[in-house]
Amino acid sequence: MTNVYGFPILSLIAYIPLIGCFILLFIDKDNHKKIMYTAFGISIVDMVISFLLLPGFESSNVNMQFIEKASWIPTLGVEYFFGIDGISLLLILMTTILSAIAILSSFAAIHERVKEYYVSILFLETGMLGVFMAMDLFLFYIFWEIMLVPMYFLIGIWGGGRRLYSAIKFFLYTLFGSLFMLLGILTLYFLNSNPAYGTGEFTFNLVELYKMHLPLLPFQFWLFLAFFLGFAIKVPMFPFHTWLPDAHTDAPTAGSVLLAGVLLKMGTYGFIRFSLPLFPLASMYFVPFMAALAIIGIIYGALVCLAQKDVKRLIAYSSVSHLGFVMLGMFALNPQGITGSVLQMVNHGISTGALFLIVGIIYERRHTRMIADFGGLSNRMPIFAAIFAITMFSSIGLPGLNGFVGEFLILVGAFQYNKIYAAIAVLGIILGAAYMLWLYQRMMFGTLDNPENKNLPDMNRREIAYMIPLIIFMFWIGLYPKPFIKIMEPAIINIVQKVNPGWAQKSKTMTIEEAGIPKGDAIPLVPASSSTERQKPMPHSGE
Repeated sequence: MTNVYGFPILSLIAYIPLIGCFILLFIDKDNHKKIMYTAFGISIVDMVISFLLLPGFESSNVNMQFIEKASWIPTLGVEYFFGIDGISLLLILMTTILSAIAILSSFAAIHERVKEYYVSILFLETGMLGVFMAMDLFLFYIFWEIMLVPMYFLIGIWGGGRRLYSAIKFFLYTLFGSLFMLLGILTLYFLNSNPAYGTGEFTFNLVELYKMHLPLLPFQFWLFLAFFLGFAIKVPMFPFHTWLPDAHTDAPTAGSVLLAGVLLKMGTYGFIRFSLPLFPLASMYFVPFMAALAIIGIIYGALVCLAQKDVKRLIAYSSVSHLGFVMLGMFALNPQGITGSVLQMVNHGISTGALFLIVGIIYERRHTRMIADFGGLSNRMPIFAAIFAITMFSSIGLPGLNGFVGEFLILVGAFQYNKIYAAIAVLGIILGAAYMLWLYQRMMFGTLDNPENKNLPDMNRREIAYMIPLIIFMFWIGLYPKPFIKIMEPAIINIVQKVNPGWAQKSKTMTIEEAGIPKGDAIPLVPASSSTERQKPMPHSGE
């Protein structure tokens, strides 16, 4: 499908923040107010334009839409290729919304090197948007690496505590995984030039690479693992999660919001966009392994949260648990599980982003994040307590709020794959309710004993303004998720057909075994020529 608007709307959305960086460079560095409002205005313009994607998007179309394509480095087969489907559309909208909110939340928090700070956030926004739009693996990798730089500076310059340690740890962990992913990308590039496996051309075009026929051994097996390292560290999955609590704890509030809300989703997005459709045999083969890591992450993350004394570190570890649910639903490899997984990506960005904003609000007033320093805050800050309560229940997954819908679909999908895995995952929900309720009780209820808390002002209009949109989405998705599911459903069915051929022709309520799809450990290790039916290419995102 071509671009219905007749102009490169995806490029416009991706590069408006970058243009904003150059605009900020010409503003006097001491004019903080002008810098802040200019950066916020640019992010609002970008957000408004991103919503223009909705009326032009065909929710029933499984192909890539709003395509922008041009030859870039023809001698290497590199193209400038942008395109989106329903999955990337939701993530793009979430990125532009959270970026604007992150900038607005920084007005009272950043007082040093203000120009560089807002340039870093806008530059980061361009990198994040490019990842969700790029359909050329070379282009994707450039955006993937570019976004590391501004986040490194956000943590290292404007963070707190051991900010340099946390920034370097974040950068090195992610770069380490990215190098393995780069090896996988180059391997795909050369394998596709072999007519026995691909189209016989040197190309990074993802649509063309989807047509490849690779046997499980040796190619799909090792390529899956190469991409796995890049994406698993970014998610982060257990045991690759150790960089996350440090990065979150020491990052400024806006950095934590974008890190939790968007950057972590790039790992889960990578699995859906690349690992599942490119390596269907390996994806099925590694289902038990991936599900086991997801379950461990769910329980481990929740248990560690119960032991935290720092509220920001608690929320950071909660992401390990919540994203374990995302991975569990994804590797159930059925429509319900993957739908819940994608929806939970959005839900986590909204709920956990809001939780980090709440921590930022209280930190700006008290300059401490230790739970023991609070208590009885609801007596002084009733609006703050009410918004905190809604966000907490959203994170827990209370029916009527966004977290419930995603977790329910994930558990339905997981139950179809393995009832035991689903039962264990439920324990993670119970533990999640325990640590969040305990956190809220210790901070909001009881007597106001600490004299430093007795004169705390409640939320101001600016703080209420950037929390209200997130609260609206919590109730909207929780009460009426149909529009969100409708947008992503065709793309998800297409992926399920690719990784589980024939699923759509069978009852969606069947288990994997009943549908004739063998478990991962039952997949025969045979070359492609012996398994033509399984590897028959499905119609996928086309031009």
